[in-house]
Amino acid sequence: MNDALPHGYRRITQGRIRENVGLGYDELPVGLVIEHRPGRTLTELDNLLGTALSGNPAPIHTDAHYSSQTEWGRILVCGGVTLNLVAGMTVRSTSGMTVANLGLDEVRFEAPVFVGDTLYAQTEVVSRRLAKSRPGTGIVTCRTCGHNQADTRVLTFTRTFLVPTNPDSVRDATNY
Repeated sequence: MNDALPHGYRRITQGRIRENVGLGYDELPVGLVIEHRPGRTLTELDNLLGTALSGNPAPIHTDAHYSSQTEWGRILVCGGVTLNLVAGMTVRSTSGMTVANLGLDEVRFEAPVFVGDTLYAQTEVVSRRLAKSRPGTGIVTCRTCGHNQADTRVLTFTRTFLVPTNPDSVRDATNY
C-alpha cells in the first residue's frame, strides 16, 4: 500500500485515512485565494425554505405572479438565502475548525440571483493575527465573492473568525 496521503487527509491507522475539515491559523496566510467547489445550483425549495425560516414575506421571493410583473419578470432569490449558501460553501476549507465567528461585514448584493442559477465562491485571506485574549487561537479575516454561472459577481462580504493555531490537536481531541 502506498504510504503517501492524498492532500486534505490524515492517517488514522494503517489502511484508514480521514478527511480534514477546515484549516488552522498557519494554513491561512494573507493573500491565499481559495476557489470553493462544488458550486451550488439554487432550487425553488432553497428559496422557499430560506424565506420561511427567516420570516421574510416579500412577494418578490415567493409569489410567481407578483414577480412576473416586476422588472425581473420572475422570482428573485432572497438575499439571505444567497448569503447563507455562499458563506456555507466556504466553511469546509476556511473555517471548518472555527472556535467562533467574530464578524460578518461589508455585505454587498451586486447582481440578482434566480432559481436555477449556479453559484461559486472564492475567498481571499486579507488579514490575520494571533488572538491576545485566547491563547492557542488566531483571528483570520477573509473577503469572499460569490459568482454565478456566467461569472457575474452577485455577492461580496468580509468574515472574521477565530481558528486554532494547532488544528491537529483539536482534530485529535474531537475525533476529527
